[in-house]
Amino acid sequence: MTNSLSSKKQSQDQPEISGPTPKSHRTTMGKSEDNEKKNLGKKLRDVEISVPIVYGNIAFWLGKKASEYQSHKWTLYVRGGNNDDLGVIVKRAVFQLHSSFSNPTRVVETPPFELSESGWGEFEIAITLHFHSDVCDKPLNLYHHLKLYPEDENSTMSTKRPVVVESYDEIVFPDPSEAFLARVQNHPAVNLPRLPAGFTLPPPIPVEDASKRRRGDTKDHPLNQWFMNFSEADELLQLAAARQQVQAHIAKLRRQISLIDGQHQQLKSSSDQ
Repeated sequence: MTNSLSSKKQSQDQPEISGPTPKSHRTTMGKSEDNEKKNLGKKLRDVEISVPIVYGNIAFWLGKKASEYQSHKWTLYVRGGNNDDLGVIVKRAVFQLHSSFSNPTRVVETPPFELSESGWGEFEIAITLHFHSDVCDKPLNLYHHLKLYPEDENSTMSTKRPVVVESYDEIVFPDPSEAFLARVQNHPAVNLPRLPAGFTLPPPIPVEDASKRRRGDTKDHPLNQWFMNFSEADELLQLAAARQQVQAHIAKLRRQISLIDGQHQQLKSSSDQ
């Protein structure tokens, strides 16, 4: 386990956003052959269902009086892109912690899919998402590097301002079954596809009484105030800013090369005289 530092300076009431600029991914799940054999209804060819997810961790420093080996309390999680309940898609999540932890393989069977621990070291965590049988019979493997410390070594550690690092992913399920579509068509965590012309949605599956349904979303989560927001507009702005930085760096290198070439020509002219 390591104690490498990571993040940018923030104002006193903002989280330390750790690591590089968050990147957006789009993961397409392989088509399930087993589901073809199960009586899950007709497959919808050339149709995709997508589910945005965010996975990462929030870590709080426990202060100078904390134990050397219990310096931070952290929460690792997988949440819906808009904090919606992922239980409609995900059956269980398996978190593989460092071997130094008691019972390092943690299985979370119900949403929200998260766990909290304390410690001092940073390490890579494997996250495996298992889906309901009508969704996909192949699990999705994700990897997250637990971050506890701010990146900037000059950044002051605070017990009130956590280090936050998250990644965004959009999970795509191609050729879903009618049963899958019928079950999730009214669920906010799922992005419905543009259906073929003339296709009629199957009748939605009745949802149990909301008063009896366990809430699995993270809209009212105690850590919600620290969750990051992901949007295409923000990503485009980040890409534009990165492009400007690259162009400025290229222009600087060209000026340096031109200056070196000029000095070389002067030296050559002097030696020829």
